Amino acid sequence: MPLTDIQIRNAKADGKPRKLADSSGLYLYVSAAGGKSWRLDYNFFGKRKTLTIGSYPSVTLAEARSQRDEAKRKLAEGIDPSLAKKRHQLEAKAAAGNTFGLVADEFIEKLRRDKRAEPTITKNTWMLKVLAAKLGPYPITQITAKDVLAVLTSIEKSGRVESALATRSTIGRVFRYAIATARAETDPTSALRGALQRHVPTSHPALTTRSELGGIMRAIYGYEGWPSLVAALKIQALCFARPGETRSMEWSELDLQGAIWTIPAAKAKMRREHHVPLSRQALEIIAQIKELYAEGSYVFPSMMSGKKLLSENSMNSALRRMGVGGDEHTAHGFRSSASSILNESGEFKPDAIEVQLAHLDGSTVRRVYNRATYWDERVRMMQWWADALDEERRRKQS
Repeated sequence: MPLTDIQIRNAKADGKPRKLADSSGLYLYVSAAGGKSWRLDYNFFGKRKTLTIGSYPSVTLAEARSQRDEAKRKLAEGIDPSLAKKRHQLEAKAAAGNTFGLVADEFIEKLRRDKRAEPTITKNTWMLKVLAAKLGPYPITQITAKDVLAVLTSIEKSGRVESALATRSTIGRVFRYAIATARAETDPTSALRGALQRHVPTSHPALTTRSELGGIMRAIYGYEGWPSLVAALKIQALCFARPGETRSMEWSELDLQGAIWTIPAAKAKMRREHHVPLSRQALEIIAQIKELYAEGSYVFPSMMSGKKLLSENSMNSALRRMGVGGDEHTAHGFRSSASSILNESGEFKPDAIEVQLAHLDGSTVRRVYNRATYWDERVRMMQWWADALDEERRRKQS
């Protein structure tokens, strides 16, 4: 007769192992010490074998019978249930070792091997190790779309809508890396498209008249802050590159004799090498800062560590300390300032201005990012712009 719960609970050791039969080959094995475990004897292609299902009471009678039935289904399919159990245990052990955090570390290291820009690596590390830190301890195969959504919703509720969207994309790249390295089969972030609030881009506040620019340049030249930060703000105004490109400028990118700053493709937003003609004023600033920081890699090192670049918000924070409101002007705003004033001047072709701003014209097959395109005009433009900023900076205030 099949066993009952009372019989199982009351089963005692009597100094030697014994078996209490249940049904269809399932039995309770009681060791000499009194330990109880569920076992199933079976034949696999003529060989007698035993499957240990689990210990009682961790595995109940009902659960033992369910696993017995599952083992018999495997036998009917020609699968050895003992080998299947061992394989499952090995897979579970491997999955437990392949946590999201571990795979994320490997993904970040791959970015380094791929020679991605340091700001890109830093941003990915921040998203994976700070914003998505809750996913770190979990086996990557056990993380669901619901788990990822909970992390992203938390970021979104903090007001960082764009960060939530960017983090979803970065988490997805980690999962796709795991799939490529045979440690995952699905990417749960694919089910989350449209689940987050859509980011509505906002323009960067900018001063767009020469007199306004003169005021902000006087503030910058009179600012008594960290030397590399002041110099970075001056170069940002003079060269109007993207702030991240300015902050991460390295000595190896500068040809001071040729007066050219070459922004590598890995750092450029459009992933195309970009060349910036350096005005006399820009060269003077770089020469001054070189006397202080020529030993390091970065032209504008952080005040906290001479080996790291200025932080992402450093230039905007300095502008705020000068009394320039965030709704008036930002470091990125110098790009809009230059675009507006250069176009209004009538001195330069609109295409030459767009090339210098490193804008990509997606409406045509034309790609105007090679150094030769409008080069002479761009050299003249950058010197005109630097002279205009100097002129307005030195103009007496009425």
